[in-house]
Amino acid sequence: MADHLTGGCYCGGVRYRLDGPRRDIIGCHCSQCRKTSGHFAAMTSVPKGKLTLLSDETLTWFQSSESVRRGFCNRCGGNLFFDPAEKPTISVTAGTLDLPTGLRMTRHIFVEDRSDYYDIPAD
Repeated sequence: MADHLTGGCYCGGVRYRLDGPRRDIIGCHCSQCRKTSGHFAAMTSVPKGKLTLLSDETLTWFQSSESVRRGFCNRCGGNLFFDPAEKPTISVTAGTLDLPTGLRMTRHIFVEDRSDYYDIPAD
């Protein structure tokens, strides 16, 4: 796995760099992730100090709950970051990573909250 990855939103208004190891991809099916992504959210994470914003011209933060804020591009609408205040890590949406990522989706969480139009195959 590369020692860093880069990524950003569709329009390029937000660009970032992730340094060091990343967690494998987790698919989150909670209602907040469904509503903000339009399906479910596929995310990796890094320690907050390992995320560098290369361009944040259009980055907007939305307080989605008392303890979590979400970062998105206010120009193209790209959903980028999930930042829980009480955790030392920040999650980054996998679809915004530049290819190749070298990462794999390894598990799903909040499966009981998923929408009713799809199933998650058993391993």
